[in-house]
Amino acid sequence: MENILLVVKMVLPVLIMLFLGYYCRVKKIINQQGLLGIKAVITNILIPVVLFNAFYKAEYNLNGFIIFIIIYCCNALGLGFGYLTKRLVGNNAKLMPFLLSGYEVGMLGYALFTLLAGVENIHYLATVDLGQTLFVYTIYVMMLTATTGGKPTAKGLLMGMVKNSAFIGAIIGILVGATGLGAVILSSPVGEIFNQTLIFITAPTSAMILIIVGYEISFRKELMKPVFKTIGLRLFSVLILLIASSEIIFHIMPFNKTLFTAILLFFSLPATFIIPLYADIEGENEYVSTTLSMNTLVTIAIFFALAFYVIS
Repeated sequence: MENILLVVKMVLPVLIMLFLGYYCRVKKIINQQGLLGIKAVITNILIPVVLFNAFYKAEYNLNGFIIFIIIYCCNALGLGFGYLTKRLVGNNAKLMPFLLSGYEVGMLGYALFTLLAGVENIHYLATVDLGQTLFVYTIYVMMLTATTGGKPTAKGLLMGMVKNSAFIGAIIGILVGATGLGAVILSSPVGEIFNQTLIFITAPTSAMILIIVGYEISFRKELMKPVFKTIGLRLFSVLILLIASSEIIFHIMPFNKTLFTAILLFFSLPATFIIPLYADIEGENEYVSTTLSMNTLVTIAIFFALAFYVIS
């Protein structure tokens, strides 16, 4: 009974916020303009702080570098698998390969992992996230831009990263963590104030993101076939990548349950939500948004199972 209550404690807030998001759309409490405002606050303020808070606490050692290489390669393999199998979804699904690579850690993963392991353990997910963050803002964005008719250039890619608040937050966090400055700050007299301020700023992130997810869930019948095919292919590929990467990581380093939980959650996440920001192909936008929404529901279902694993 006690274990069930612990799972309910982690799962119930997620369900409530998803329902509230859906309720806000049905009752028109929030319109599209209001939703864009919430997204702007999350994207430009909360997520950069969340990423900074995670990355300045991440591990920058040999083990962290190994995880970085493995996760970077997993993203590349996922994208390659997408190109090999996109005809199974349809000849017009140009963006399908990008739905099989990238993981929405910033807008969803950290929110869910905090419920599972607490904000004090967020550095475990940050260590896993580092490889995919750099992959997404380099190879992934470059190929996505090319697919949608753009001409990616090194200058354009660099400017896109420099102007992206989330990427800036991550890079500053990496610099502070890798140089040891983060440890110096935390051990100083202002360390506790600094830490509590970050916690206070990032506290609403989980709730606000889940409201958006609930608001944007769509169930249009004509989209379900390509959407389910895409999600099925993603689940198949990430399962193989999860098994292979876990075997390599824990063959090299001792098993750590919290790190393994971070890896499990990471591979359960949907593709990155930045796809609609860089892609604008007529007829595919709704397919992409619906796939991301439905895949998020799959992630929530897996989250329930992870809640039992964490307390076991």
